[in-house]
Amino acid sequence: MNRTRQDAWSSDEDVILADTVLRYIREGKTQLEAFKDVANQLSRTSAACGFRWNATIRRNYQDIVNVAKEERKNRTHSNARGLKENTVESNQDTIETAILLLENMKSSYTTENSVHKQEHENAVKKLEEENIHLKTVLLRYDEAWKEMGNLWSWVKSSVKN
Repeated sequence: MNRTRQDAWSSDEDVILADTVLRYIREGKTQLEAFKDVANQLSRTSAACGFRWNATIRRNYQDIVNVAKEERKNRTHSNARGLKENTVESNQDTIETAILLLENMKSSYTTENSVHKQEHENAVKKLEEENIHLKTVLLRYDEAWKEMGNLWSWVKSSVKN
């Protein structure tokens, strides 16, 4: 006897589950949230949806899942860089985006500081070298001045005699 189980999944339900999970991945939401959403749509438990996804459907959509994750990553990066663009809907403003933004800011701040620090160190080194050069020139002028003073004294003493 081949009786169909009452709780068997139809291909339409599988498509709804897959579409919802992929959309949630693209939007940066969790799969658990997707399972809850699908559970409400299909009158199933979120655990049943998660089990169905992980046990059966996921392997058929693995390439699409990877593409969806890449799209999420690219969108998150572009959102973090271009927050001045108001294309992100309020439901997409997730904690992950905020964390990514702060990490990017920290990274750019650290990079800018290291660049400024290096520029400052180079400027200090250049000034120290210039200082050494100017001290050498000053010593030569000082020696020349002393020599001029000696010559002047010699000329004065020669004129008196």
